Amino acid sequence: MVRMSADERRESVIRAAITEFARGGYNGTSTEAIAKRVGVSQPYLFRLFKNKRELFLAAALRCLEETPKAFADALEQRPDSSPLEAMAAAYMRMINDSDKLLMQMQTYVAVASAEAAGDHEFGEEIRAAWAEIWDLAQVAFAGDARETTDFLGCGMLINVLVALGFPEDHRVWSGLDMSDLKAPR
Repeated sequence: MVRMSADERRESVIRAAITEFARGGYNGTSTEAIAKRVGVSQPYLFRLFKNKRELFLAAALRCLEETPKAFADALEQRPDSSPLEAMAAAYMRMINDSDKLLMQMQTYVAVASAEAAGDHEFGEEIRAAWAEIWDLAQVAFAGDARETTDFLGCGMLINVLVALGFPEDHRVWSGLDMSDLKAPR
């Protein structure tokens, strides 16, 4: 049997945390469930992450960090496509992973809850990651704030439609300019 390094184990824990937090949210997910999914003890989990909050933040940031990477890769791999088409296609592929989509949604809930309780530090890294997504889109749309806002706003609407399970032929999709893209199933 091959032993995993601490970095590989940490990576496994983050992936498991994304799945568990996506399904149960911050408050509804136990670190015990995450440890069990990975096959480690809870004390070992806390050697990798000092507490549940740190683990949630690592999972949330992982999901958010994948978005600008997917956009940048799409722009590089599809130079003949418009930025809208390339990035929209990349995003639709990315949110086809329901755990990542739901983790995004749980992240917004967790940050809003923390902020409402007076904890403004929790959301700082999340906001910074979101700002990176904005910056990359802003560059892709040649600094056009309106196009950037429209693109990201459409993406957030798509998040909601997919999370709620609206089929792609439902009327609520009709106003979206998807450039012939289809909703993930």
